Amino acid sequence: MNLPLNMPKNSNDPHQLARYNLVEQQVRPWDVHDARVLELIGTLRREEFVPEGLQDLAFMDIQLPLLGDDGEAAVANGYCMMQPRVEARVLQDLALKPTDNVLEIGTGSGYMAALIGSMAKQVTTIEIEPALVELARANLHRAGFRNVDVTLDDGSKISSIGGTFDAIVLSGSVHEVPAALLEKLNEGGRLVAFVGDAPIMRTTVFTRTNGKIESRQVWDTVVARLKGFPEAPRFKF
Repeated sequence: MNLPLNMPKNSNDPHQLARYNLVEQQVRPWDVHDARVLELIGTLRREEFVPEGLQDLAFMDIQLPLLGDDGEAAVANGYCMMQPRVEARVLQDLALKPTDNVLEIGTGSGYMAALIGSMAKQVTTIEIEPALVELARANLHRAGFRNVDVTLDDGSKISSIGGTFDAIVLSGSVHEVPAALLEKLNEGGRLVAFVGDAPIMRTTVFTRTNGKIESRQVWDTVVARLKGFPEAPRFKF
């Protein structure tokens, strides 16, 4: 039986109840049943990874803008956090182990990297926007994460990414996953990506098994685009 988290007790944490409600009302109903993920979403302080003044929005079912005064423009440009339920479902699909070396493309505020870093050995996260690199580094340092390396780079330039990984996550959507990125997976490795174009994107899990890449589409959503990755060719008449 998948029991709810314990109801939070009175404490000096003003957002404890909000995180509890987030888990029980948004995350769990979205087929997130991994007890580790539920516990982590309920304890890691998401409100500390959002811009100043937006703490109360950290628990809403929205793509939360991270830069500038125009929220719609920020989301359109990919400068946003994914919905909490989406972050939790991705974390569950990654099926992380304590020994995993993980790559994230699209750092944003650093919250997803913090979730991953709580479950894996080491995280390399790549962000193209300098202001978000500074934000993520500050957030992760304040939260005490020492196993997350935030790198300023274009994550679509795969040839510049050194090493291979046990898990890879694209924290934003792409038209398709480049084959060169799949080559970065170790044996048994998993890559989770949002593939396709609005209004429907397929969350796809790629795995390397016996040297071959297999894929399965697990659920649909719409998230902001990652910069730099190729788009669908346009038809010319």
